[in-house]
Amino acid sequence: MRSDFNFFRTNMPDTRQADYYLGCLNGSVFMDFNRSDDNKIHLVRISFDHYGCCSFDESNISMNSEDSRMFIEEIEKEELNQEILERLIKRVINANKNYIWGDAISEYGLC
Repeated sequence: MRSDFNFFRTNMPDTRQADYYLGCLNGSVFMDFNRSDDNKIHLVRISFDHYGCCSFDESNISMNSEDSRMFIEEIEKEELNQEILERLIKRVINANKNYIWGDAISEYGLC
């Protein structure tokens, strides 16, 4: 696994609503996540430098219950566990790869 993603929590403007925001790769990639009523996490949008922003509709694939629980646990910690987040992020991106530019996720090593 890469060790240089350096995931970090961030904020976005009110026009980009989500429950959780993560950035990585020195701000080259930003991901927005929502938490459903049944505590499942799903990727709402992802943006890449030089590519733009992919927004998802209701057809995207959520994290499974265990991954969602781990994501919520990690995102609420003071210090993010980079290895756990990398595994979770790669799994949700891989599950939704049909909705994301393949060359972008490949270039940034998120697949």
